[in-house]
Amino acid sequence: MTANAPATETVGLYGADASPDEQRAAFREGRVPVAVYGMGKIGLPLSLVYGETTGAVTGVDIDPGRVAALADGTNPLDHEPGVSALLSELVAEDRFACTTDGEAAASTARVHVIVVPTVIDADDDPDLSSLEAAAETVRSGLDPGDAVFVESTVPPGTCEDVIEPVLTAGERSPGEFGLAHTPERTASGRALRDIRGSYPKIVGGVDGESGRVAALVYDELTDNEVIRTSDARTAECVKLFEGVYRDVNIALANELATLTDAFGVDVIDTIEAANTQPYCDILTPGAGVGGHCIPYYSHFLLDAITDPAPMIETGRSVNERMPGFVVETLVDGLSTDRSVEGATVALFGVAYRAGVPETRASPAIDVAHRLDRLGATVLAVDPILDELPEMPAEDVALDEITDRDVDAAALITAHEEFGDVDWHAFEREGSDGIRRGITVVDGRQALDLSETAHTVYTVGRGWH
Repeated sequence: MTANAPATETVGLYGADASPDEQRAAFREGRVPVAVYGMGKIGLPLSLVYGETTGAVTGVDIDPGRVAALADGTNPLDHEPGVSALLSELVAEDRFACTTDGEAAASTARVHVIVVPTVIDADDDPDLSSLEAAAETVRSGLDPGDAVFVESTVPPGTCEDVIEPVLTAGERSPGEFGLAHTPERTASGRALRDIRGSYPKIVGGVDGESGRVAALVYDELTDNEVIRTSDARTAECVKLFEGVYRDVNIALANELATLTDAFGVDVIDTIEAANTQPYCDILTPGAGVGGHCIPYYSHFLLDAITDPAPMIETGRSVNERMPGFVVETLVDGLSTDRSVEGATVALFGVAYRAGVPETRASPAIDVAHRLDRLGATVLAVDPILDELPEMPAEDVALDEITDRDVDAAALITAHEEFGDVDWHAFEREGSDGIRRGITVVDGRQALDLSETAHTVYTVGRGWH
């Protein structure tokens, strides 16, 4: 199924003779059909914003189940506010359709938007296989005057060195179609708001005309400013620089947090006081950095260079060590009573971020593997996940965890549902009549266990 084609002939925007106003009108009227390749957490809301603007959008995905649901107006990503209602509305109005037949969608589209996952492999090298596969699909229906926008986050030079060669391996040549990088700047839980204009939209083309077309199209989608960079490579670096800034800043906070005992201060309180200086903006330390963005961006930059980049490398390594710090701290706390080998440890939170049912690169997975290698039994609790990712842990429901006999616990993700946990239920009364608690590591400064018998270590605050 593809979106309803406009009654009049479709038009391309790249190299068009029409005036900019005429091109904008054609886009808004649906005479510039759009195909969005990848119906994930960014691709779906992006396609819906295209749909409400043009009314001629087809979403493409390789998952038949997801496509069937979307074509019926059912949203499989219901944690995104407003997406379900907008999807239902656009499907009912024939302004959005979805298909697994990417070649059919490509054959009718004049604007092609690629927003598929880009990750790293086991050697920390960029894995662009999904991106290249999507580009091959676009190539099958690419016509002169079409425009291709890459929203996926990519290493510098990807549009010119990877995507353009794929697109020109067939009948098309450079200069016959537009190609631009238009990086997404979207956070989970606020996708529609961000796409519509929370931040300026960055666009950069492989040539001047590609940049012009990208700026024209996204100016119709966003209420914010469109910033046109000098070229696609610059636009690619903009998104990476944003992510690496956060990675390095979080690494600073995390390193300071690990030194709280050496400093003899509460690092969290110290950071909050330091941040009252307007030139200081230290972020909050935690159990680790997960998600589909920050853990990968440093590797995308590092892969593109041969010169040393010690700050970027160090920031990434500091953040990758935080799950190990959590485990080491937990082991230290257990050592006064028992060994970690044979202990039962409850992990609270497996999703990489509170309230967001995504687990990619979650620090909880690393924590579970480390504990498993030490001989511990791991119980994982996450009320917002339907199932656990691949990890050595037993999935335990939130309302059942207090029935289990656990020796230690670690809060990895601060879901609001954990506010209802009865932590007193983990206490045990000894033969001497004294109630004793367990060892707890709070990786997110979210627990107040001062009225319990537990021994608690809060990352950035120390033992208390």
